[in-house]
Amino acid sequence: MKILVVDDMPLMRHVMINMLRRLEYEDIVEATDGKQAMKLLEASRFDLLITDLNMPKMNGKMLIDKVRKDLNQPHLAILVVTCDDNKETVLNLISAQIDGLMVKPFNLQTLQKQLRYVAIRHDKQLQQNQAP
Repeated sequence: MKILVVDDMPLMRHVMINMLRRLEYEDIVEATDGKQAMKLLEASRFDLLITDLNMPKMNGKMLIDKVRKDLNQPHLAILVVTCDDNKETVLNLISAQIDGLMVKPFNLQTLQKQLRYVAIRHDKQLQQNQAP
C-alpha cells in the first residue's frame, strides 16, 4: 500500500510515519501542504491519503475537494486527521467523501483501527461504484 501523509507540522508527519512503520507500512511519502500533495498525487498513484485539515496554502478540505473533483482516482482512500471535532466540521468532511476521521491526539491502536475501517469502507464503496 502506497501512502501519502500530508501535514504542515514536521513533528506530526514524523509521528504519523513512525506509527505507520510500526504497523509495517513501508511505502510512505510525505508532503508539507495541500499544494505539494496535489503535485505528488498527479505524478504518482497512491492507495491512501492521510491529511491534516488545517494547513497553509491549501488546507485539507480544499485538497480533498480537488482530489475528488479533478483527479480520476476512485481507488484513493482518504483519512483526515484533525484537532477540530465539532459537529459542523465532521458533517462537512463526510459530505466531501472521506473514508475516515481521527481526532488528535491519537495513539497507535486508534490509527490501526482507523486504517482497518478505512480499508473496509473503501472496498465497499469501490464495489458499489463498479456494480451494474
